[in-house]
Amino acid sequence: MLNINDILETINMIREENLDIRTITMGISLIDCAGDDINAVCDRVYDKITKKAERLVSVGDDIEKQYGIPIVNRRVAVTPISILGGRFSSEDYIKLAKTLDRAADTLGINFIGGYGALVQKGCTVGEEQLIESIPYALAETERVCSSVNVASTKAGINMDAVAMMGDVIKKAAYLTKDNDSMACAKLVVFANVPEDNPFMAGAFHGVTEADKIINVGVSGPGVVKTALEKVRGESFEVLCETIKKTAFKITRVGQLVAQEASKAMGIPFGIIDLSLAPTPAVGDSVADILKEIGFEDVSTFTVSILDTL
Repeated sequence: MLNINDILETINMIREENLDIRTITMGISLIDCAGDDINAVCDRVYDKITKKAERLVSVGDDIEKQYGIPIVNRRVAVTPISILGGRFSSEDYIKLAKTLDRAADTLGINFIGGYGALVQKGCTVGEEQLIESIPYALAETERVCSSVNVASTKAGINMDAVAMMGDVIKKAAYLTKDNDSMACAKLVVFANVPEDNPFMAGAFHGVTEADKIINVGVSGPGVVKTALEKVRGESFEVLCETIKKTAFKITRVGQLVAQEASKAMGIPFGIIDLSLAPTPAVGDSVADILKEIGFEDVSTFTVSILDTL
């Protein structure tokens, strides 16, 4: 339970240090929606997503009002779409992408992830068709995010998939060139992707996961930076202990939100993620944390990589 000091500290983190709940993401398994008829699959996918997640937005709104904790995004992650139809063409997969987009629009969520494939060891014909469809699917939808895993330490690198994804990225950028090549911002190419990844843009619901699950991402770079400022000049051991304790405090806020959402929706609670990804707010980036630790400067390129970890 949070005591009065914890509550006051959390309020200060929200007001002064840009703490927020970056997302409540609901994972939904679509394995039972698989089939050979694309129209039937699309109907089952739409019905399942909109029924299972119908209260996601309203529950997030209620928690936000009750605790005064900003919840920036509500999202859904689904089983990798390539699993749903081994005989589908690229056009069929694009139809599925539009179905995902329509479901996301109905729910009022920000993004839906899972339009992708896990091909680190090899590609089926269906997976090749899905990969070919990605640029068009992302260009013709607003909320759909895509990811493809092309390598792992265990399986090695699927160089054929790497070559395909090079073409996919180039085409996705071209098709949305009049919109800042936005399709590329919704696309992730992975190596060693975790078994389940609930956070955008590379989100997907793992095939070994439960039918549905609640995950929460917490944004806390500003909080960590402020904590480090208070121990400036101290030893490395003090710095490490400060980061550890601060991370614990931040994740407790995420745990509270996750537990409340889980209870309200009757869905198991899965993962809490402490994100150091940047926001537009000044001082709310991992780059400022690295500078506080002792880096003289952090290049834009390095920041862009680190902020996605």
